[in-house]
Amino acid sequence: MKAVIQRVSEASVKVDGKIVGEINKGFLLLIGIDENDEKTDVDWLVQKILNLRVFSDENDKLNLSIKDINGEILCISQFTLIADYKKGNRPSFIKAAKPDKAIPLFEYFKEELSKSDLRIESGIFGADMKVSLINDGPVTIVMDSLTKQ
Repeated sequence: MKAVIQRVSEASVKVDGKIVGEINKGFLLLIGIDENDEKTDVDWLVQKILNLRVFSDENDKLNLSIKDINGEILCISQFTLIADYKKGNRPSFIKAAKPDKAIPLFEYFKEELSKSDLRIESGIFGADMKVSLINDGPVTIVMDSLTKQ
């Protein structure tokens, strides 16, 4: 499971011209689910994201987590994160989980995040989404559950 974590001052997602998810200060998460991902990958990623210290403290040091600042999270499913681009110039998405596996894992991901009592918003799985954000910093972190210990 891959995640692109962007610290934002605001973010929103539109489907068919209508806002379906919107947040203020917090994280915009782009989530890619691999065909081999399981709930353990979700659990690991959720804990890493919720405890990631990338918000400034009173000394302007990146010491605070999203939980510490009571931030908000906007989750966007993005199968293109699972692209295989090693051969040729047209990426392959064959290793991305099919909807019958990806949707339950994405829903589980959001449920686990919501246990933090933070406000969790999301786009619509599989929809053509238009995502807007103001990246704060910019701070962008890429995580991959394949690297977990």
